[in-house]
Amino acid sequence: MQQYRDAVISSDQMIIIKKFDAVVNYLYPIMQNAPRIHGVLRNKILDALFEQVDLFIKAGKSNQRSKLYLCDAGLANLRYLIRFATDSRRRLLTKKQHEVALIQIAECGSMLNAWIRKVK
Repeated sequence: MQQYRDAVISSDQMIIIKKFDAVVNYLYPIMQNAPRIHGVLRNKILDALFEQVDLFIKAGKSNQRSKLYLCDAGLANLRYLIRFATDSRRRLLTKKQHEVALIQIAECGSMLNAWIRKVK
């Protein structure tokens, strides 16, 4: 019975989660190799990555605009954390890695905005 309930998800949700998988797969190994001195920031970024997937799933299940806006806020938080990690005082990510991650997140953001417009 649980299997059938999980199978009932929106195509918007599946597409955006699949696209966000690329973000997670790109950033996860980079963050895992971050120096121990930046462990708190590393954990914050990893938590934000997996929390974002949870937000997408909850938004897809409820199909409420408010949940979609929470997804948007989660992406903004992730962009901030990545920018913070790229600062010259921390250098957890190179400028190129930062750029690639932001492009991938922006693609998810544009898909999310289309999803929001569709729900209105």
